[in-house]
Amino acid sequence: MSRSQPEPVRETLNFDERIVLEHWSHRNTSVKDYWASHSATLERFEEFWASVAKELEWFKPFSKVMEPGEYPNVYKWFVGGKLNMSYLCLDRHVKSWRKNKVAIVWEGEPVKDSGEPLEVRVLTYYDMWRYVNRVAYVMKEKLGLKKGDRVAFYMPMVPELPVLMLAAARIGVTFTQVFSGFSAEALASRISDLGARYVFTTDGYYRRGKILRTKEITDDAVKTCPTVEKIILIRRVGQTETPIDPAKHTYLDDLLADVSPTAYVPPEEMDSTDILYVIYTSGTTGKPKGIIHDTGGYAVILHATMKWVFDIKDEDIYWCTADIGWVTGHSYIVFGPLMSGASIIMYEGAPDYPAPDRWWSIIERYGVTIFYTSPTAVRAFMRMGAGYVTRHDLSTLRLIHSVGEPINPAAWKWLFELVGGGRCPVGSTWWMTETGGILISHTPGLMLVPLKPGTNGPPIPGVEVDVVDEDGKPVPNGVKGYLIVKRPWPGMPGPPTGMLGDPERYNLVYFSRFRYFFTGDYAIKDGDGYVWVLGRSDEVLKVAGHRIGTYELESALVSHPYVAESAVVGAPDDVKGEVPIAYVVLKSDAPHTPQIRDELRRWIRERIGAIAEPKSIFIVSKLPKTRSGKIMRRIMRALATGKPIGDVTTLEDEAAVEEVKIAYEALLKEIGEGGRS
Repeated sequence: MSRSQPEPVRETLNFDERIVLEHWSHRNTSVKDYWASHSATLERFEEFWASVAKELEWFKPFSKVMEPGEYPNVYKWFVGGKLNMSYLCLDRHVKSWRKNKVAIVWEGEPVKDSGEPLEVRVLTYYDMWRYVNRVAYVMKEKLGLKKGDRVAFYMPMVPELPVLMLAAARIGVTFTQVFSGFSAEALASRISDLGARYVFTTDGYYRRGKILRTKEITDDAVKTCPTVEKIILIRRVGQTETPIDPAKHTYLDDLLADVSPTAYVPPEEMDSTDILYVIYTSGTTGKPKGIIHDTGGYAVILHATMKWVFDIKDEDIYWCTADIGWVTGHSYIVFGPLMSGASIIMYEGAPDYPAPDRWWSIIERYGVTIFYTSPTAVRAFMRMGAGYVTRHDLSTLRLIHSVGEPINPAAWKWLFELVGGGRCPVGSTWWMTETGGILISHTPGLMLVPLKPGTNGPPIPGVEVDVVDEDGKPVPNGVKGYLIVKRPWPGMPGPPTGMLGDPERYNLVYFSRFRYFFTGDYAIKDGDGYVWVLGRSDEVLKVAGHRIGTYELESALVSHPYVAESAVVGAPDDVKGEVPIAYVVLKSDAPHTPQIRDELRRWIRERIGAIAEPKSIFIVSKLPKTRSGKIMRRIMRALATGKPIGDVTTLEDEAAVEEVKIAYEALLKEIGEGGRS
């Protein structure tokens, strides 16, 4: 099959299976009705988005919905309007009955077998408002920060992180939050690109019962960052292994010591087009891309999706399990939920520590109603068995969504049937760092169309997407192509350049291939117009001239009743050019017999075809993952090809790499050189 010919849909995706939830019947609607309403939002595009934006509080109304910026494909949204994200998240709630409503319930990770009670902090909206004002005072009056200055946060999941983000937003300081699992080198590259004056970090944090030393990593990073004036430390673990140098370090506690509990810093009136933050997303080559998100457009897409996708209500207890270091945490832990006046859960540690039921105990303990998590986490829990879930009362849940990668039908059903008890809508939201907010999803807050296991659903109102071939022409329903976004949207990479200091790269990456925004994902549309995202278009194997997506292989493997997780990579082959190599984690109750590999090969042949049969299948107990839950396929590819592993500083558990090595070497010994596993 040539590259220019779209590939047919694989049967493993099972498009015809639909689930309609009877207790949602008052808001159920037909697909036809949804598309009629959606079309109306596109026909009156600017008027529609203006009506959504007017639901927010603006210091000054906008005079124009959108206009082109100074650089190609960069748009200004809600031109002339002035607002402030910190005000939207805090002040307007403090002026209402929500003043003493719980904003954040935070749980720290416990020390294993310590017998200590859970470490819990509860902050109301008034608590947050006072804390943010005091920190904003420190930033402005003691550190000399002003509108347009830049700072970096290298923070774990502690309440001070959203406080810092909101304090920076309050005074108009642009920030970047760097994931706390990144290495000193990765941190330094982001600090330098931003040109940050200060770096805020903790003295450490807990992960799987260990103390991770963020202060020491930051010290190493700033050695090559001449713009940094000082490191501001937040006490978390109460100790450091390197000395404090007063010329380089200051504790936030000390800076706050003489700041009045009633300190007030008026929120800066920010232009809608002003930068709120820069977030870095790694490219396949070159330095990380600094994506700019503005203030007004970003606020509007979050406001809309919290209502439409999450159906947020004042009585809800909302939990997004992501890390704030990623865009999901920016949008759907901090800014989106707090703008909505929600009560949110934050958890510091690993999902299965100190026991595999930690997440489910949190849902039960606080009566979580809306649960937003990742397919990777779900598949890991599936492997552990149903007992850890069923021992907890999860009856408060009413809505579940997933994010981060395509969700395979087996994982969707596990969420729907076991976690949600067959009563909760389960969605799979599609968006990315660059979009700022969710663009494709079911919208139970508006109307609930029939659910299908594994789909992302239709685009949200006011968003137009399509699936196209190599020439940018729409492909027929049921045929794989490239996912594009056909119109600008609020929340897209903002002015002035889309990508910090690099408008040429912004246009090269996202607009050079097609005249629309290219997402980099493969997708298909089914007969109802639902979008099924199939994974990155660069994660494709070319086996004997046939292009096979790694997601298709992984989804087929995970659909086997014995398989909990899988990762597929390509390895060079003298005959076929490239062949699939599969790493498989079995469920706890699966038989561990030599025949299991043959069974899985047969399973792949029947569902995809003989061309997709893996050359090698390695049975392992865990997959190498980053601390954010992403499978590090490059490590597995390196192991399969005998190349150096490279940097592993973001791994959740480095032992997983060693295990894959051992499994690989044991298998080679078992079958002999040149054999077939």
